Amino acid sequence: MSTATSLLKQHLQQRKLQGKTHVGLRPGTMEKLSGLGRPPAARAISEPEPLRSFAAAPAPVARPLHEAPPPETKKAELLEVAGVTLEEKLAALRTMAETWEPALSMNSLRKTMVFAVGSPLASLMFVGEAPGAEEEKLGEPFVGPAGQKLTAIIKAMGLDRPKVYISNICKFRPAMDNQGSGNRKPEAAEMKVCLPFVLTEIDLIKPLVIVALGATAAEGLGIPGAVGSLRGRFHSTSGIPTMVTYHPSYLLREEKTGDGIRAKRAVWEDMLKVMEKLGLPISEKQRGYFQAK
Repeated sequence: MSTATSLLKQHLQQRKLQGKTHVGLRPGTMEKLSGLGRPPAARAISEPEPLRSFAAAPAPVARPLHEAPPPETKKAELLEVAGVTLEEKLAALRTMAETWEPALSMNSLRKTMVFAVGSPLASLMFVGEAPGAEEEKLGEPFVGPAGQKLTAIIKAMGLDRPKVYISNICKFRPAMDNQGSGNRKPEAAEMKVCLPFVLTEIDLIKPLVIVALGATAAEGLGIPGAVGSLRGRFHSTSGIPTMVTYHPSYLLREEKTGDGIRAKRAVWEDMLKVMEKLGLPISEKQRGYFQAK
């Protein structure tokens, strides 16, 4: 091997280690290189056209031996929790939520955390907006009048409440002046600080279907819009089919105005689609609920 060729190879090897894979050459240099190592008679047989660069074989950027490989990118908004079983991980997540400083430092949220309830093996997950007075008192979501309405809906689907999973976008009751038993929906910033918990719950439980109860819950899950325009079809949350329907409190209000049957029929139509998606049996009686006579 000639001295020139040896020096060139050494130079290219150094550039590989630096992550550089191309070397610029002057015009006419490639013709000279193409003849190196061949007998003079062979050079005139087939001379390649002049090239402006010489590409070395790609090589990975050299990393010092003591340097660890870059960490894998984690899913956005998910929290890392300790534990082996689902129950242990959800318990750790609950403990984390109780002392979640981003939420506790917001003067617009009260300090009592209301987590979730239900089976960690649930195929169906309901997501509401925020705890109210009764939920804050008992430490469980959907236990007031709206919760009783939700329990009735679950029962009408042929399911038991303990077998589904029920959570809220906001884990703390939104505060109000002279609050008493009054409630308000959470604002975007209040939902945002609690969203990592809901997304982590979804990631751990991996339900087959999610039901967003009301426009606020849907917005928190990244599905903005009015319920009337969103309901009746599936959307997606973390890749999971998500049905948006009216909040049970809306049904209670409509019952007082005399338009309860219309609202109930709309919600039940959505639940039938959920049942079909889950592969649950649907009787003729169930299909006939709230149908116009």
